[in-house]
Formats: sequence, structure tokens, C-alpha cells
Amino acid sequence: MKVLFTCGGSAGHVNPALAVAQVFQARHPGCEIRFIGAERGMERQLVERAGYPIDVVKVSTFERQLSWKVVRHNLKSVVKLPVGRFQARRLLRQFQPDLVVGTGGYASFPAVREAARLGIPTAIHESNAYPGLTTRTLAGKVDLVMVGFPEARAFYRKARRVEVTGTPVREEFFTLDRTQARLALGLTDHQPLVVSFWGSQGAAHMNHKTLDLLAQWSREGRPFHYIHGAGRNFEEMSQALEQRGIQVGEDVVRPYIHDMPTVMAAADLVICRAGASTLGELTALGKPAILVPSPFVAANHQYKNAKVLADRGGAVLMEEAGCSGEQLYRTAMALLADGAKRAEMGRALKTLAAPTAAQDIYQALYALLR
Repeated sequence: MKVLFTCGGSAGHVNPALAVAQVFQARHPGCEIRFIGAERGMERQLVERAGYPIDVVKVSTFERQLSWKVVRHNLKSVVKLPVGRFQARRLLRQFQPDLVVGTGGYASFPAVREAARLGIPTAIHESNAYPGLTTRTLAGKVDLVMVGFPEARAFYRKARRVEVTGTPVREEFFTLDRTQARLALGLTDHQPLVVSFWGSQGAAHMNHKTLDLLAQWSREGRPFHYIHGAGRNFEEMSQALEQRGIQVGEDVVRPYIHDMPTVMAAADLVICRAGASTLGELTALGKPAILVPSPFVAANHQYKNAKVLADRGGAVLMEEAGCSGEQLYRTAMALLADGAKRAEMGRALKTLAAPTAAQDIYQALYALLR
């Protein structure tokens, strides 16, 4: 059996694919798994780290703002489309997959589109409550559409078949409990751990607010352990910390949190965006969170994602425009001081979890093969 996954743009699109790939390999030890992503996406780094081969094609995003810069970018993206489809078709003929699965992001379009044209069984998965352009475009051409939220069904009226599966979480997130994870990170005292990140690529504006949070944290004697994933702004953030005279090690501010399953398991509180993949991990682990949705996404879908958790009492929802580093710090301190509140938030999150999502997606995909 040969299964091709295609995804990219952010870790939120890549990690669900890795979770399902793990199930295929566990159920079918001889199964060949391969990935296709974009030439400049971070998917190559994540997929290769997970031990799978990946090929890349020329493909780029389509932006929605109105400016000459965006127009030029979109024109370049149009030019790349036939090139990417030609490259994807060549890779499909070389690998000859029995199944092609797209888990979102612009990088998944060429391979899924060409696979459908070649008559290969195809499926797509959309984690967010509001679907992205890629999944909306492909929905009527694939054999199966899988969604993370029941509310998302309404956006796929032209799809042949839609199933609500939830968002899959990698097996690594279930291997360690809090005590084991803290030991793995070298945390042997009783100080709580706060983890923050603003998406796999980071966010310059929110990283600037995190500098203020770190300054407050340092001034008040560093009352908790802290790990922050800075993303592509890591160098700028490191320089800004040095200019402010704030000394932190590489274990505190990192370019990317590669050991996220361990870090998340050890955390007492998570401060982050509200991408559906991240929320799937939070609910699976029952980790209380302060959510600051990105306002720069289609149809403000991160706010809708976050509101589901906040309405159930599992998270504190703060909008980017109205929050500051000091406010984030004070909110975190209040939650850390109230263990009963955090326990209640954890229980609320568990009611939203889809722990069998990866297995359910596997079953739906395997049915296509049969």
C-alpha cells in the first residue's frame, strides 16, 4: 500500500497528516508513506524530522488584500500553478500512490487536484471551523471531505461525501504525563510551567508583546518556568531581549518548539493562537489556555475556533488588538494561582476532545481503498 499526504504552509496543516500517517504505518507495517509540500514551506523540516520522505512543488499563496504588492504576488502565484501541477503529476506517476490525502494549506492543491484527475482515490481534511480556499476549491473534486467541526459541514454542499472526524493529534502527545514530561525537560522543582507560541511561523506583533511579558516576568523574580517559541522573529526577539538587559537561555526563547508533545504535556498553562490543530492538542491533553486568535486569517476563523473553547469554560479568550504583554502576564499569574480553576478548565476541554480522530480518519480513508 502506498499513501501520499500533501500539506503545508504551517505546522497546523502538517501535524494532522503526520498523526494519520502514524496510524497507517501502525496498521500496515509495510505501507509506504510519502509527502508533497511547497518548496519554501516549513513542511519539509517537520516531515523529515518525523522520518518521512518529502518532495516539493512550485506553488504559492493567494492573498486577499488590495495593493500593488499583493497583485504582483498573486500574479506570480498564477504563473506557478501550471508548473506545480506538472511537477505534482510527474511525482504521482513516479510514486503511483493508492491514496492521496490533503490536509490543507496551499501546498496541497496541485497533488490532490492532479490525483483526482488521474482517478486516484482522494480525500481532504479541514481542521478549522471555516474552510480555507484550498479545501473549498477541492471539495467538489475529491471522494471524501473530512472536517474537524460539525459546523463546517455547511460549507461543502457540492462535496460527494462529508464526515465529521475531529482533528487528529500525533501519538507523541499521549506518551508522557505531566510528571514524566517535566523530568524530560529537567524541571525538578515545584514551579509551574507556562508555554507560549504564536503559530509555527511566529507573529512579529505578538512577539513584541511577549517581550513585555518577559520583562514583567523577569522583574517579578521569574515566578514560573517559561518556554516561548518565537518562530521566524527569533533573531530580532533575541536582540531585543539583549537590548533590554533580559538574560534568558535558549531553553526559554526558542526558534521553534520541536519537542512540543513533551513541552505541552509538562505545561500548566498555554498561551497561543487558536489554529484548529493547536486546539486539538489542547483539548486532547486538557491544558488550560489563554487564546489570542490571529485577526489575519480568512473569515476570522481562529476567533470562531477559540470561542468554542472559551464558551465551554476551557480557555480565556483575548483579542490581539486589546491585549498587552502585561495583561497576558497578569492573566497567567491569576490562573496559576487558582489550581481549582485550571482543573475545571481542563475538564471542560476534555469534553471537546476527539481522542480517536486519527483512528476515525484512518477508517474513513481505508474504506476508500476497499
